[in-house]
Amino acid sequence: MALTTQQQVDVRRFAGYPMLGDTVADDSRDFAYGWVAPGVWQTLFHRLAYERPEEENVLVNTYLANLYLLEKQLMGAGADLDTEKAGPWTRNRDEISDRQRLFDDTRRRMCQFIGVAPGPALGPGGIRLGRC
Repeated sequence: MALTTQQQVDVRRFAGYPMLGDTVADDSRDFAYGWVAPGVWQTLFHRLAYERPEEENVLVNTYLANLYLLEKQLMGAGADLDTEKAGPWTRNRDEISDRQRLFDDTRRRMCQFIGVAPGPALGPGGIRLGRC
């Protein structure tokens, strides 16, 4: 059994890498992203194409299944932004940022499991300090 094409796209997307479009990324070419991080897409392509059944099981059932759910919940969290309070319910002002942190943490854990660095849309995480 192998990941479907859609699952491969979703793994790349969740890992923070841009879409391939009509470019090629395989074991011998890394045109899509090679100018920034040579070899990353080759490694990701190879590992997704040749994972063991038990690794695919973890990737699909632990990471993808939860990431789909977390993404859906994150996207839906904005529905209540226009309401501060309704009866006993009060909006959690940190809900979206909390959900985003959980989503991104799970994405980074998936990258660690696969053995690739998070892509540019995800970055390394942690605290970033700017100039004062």
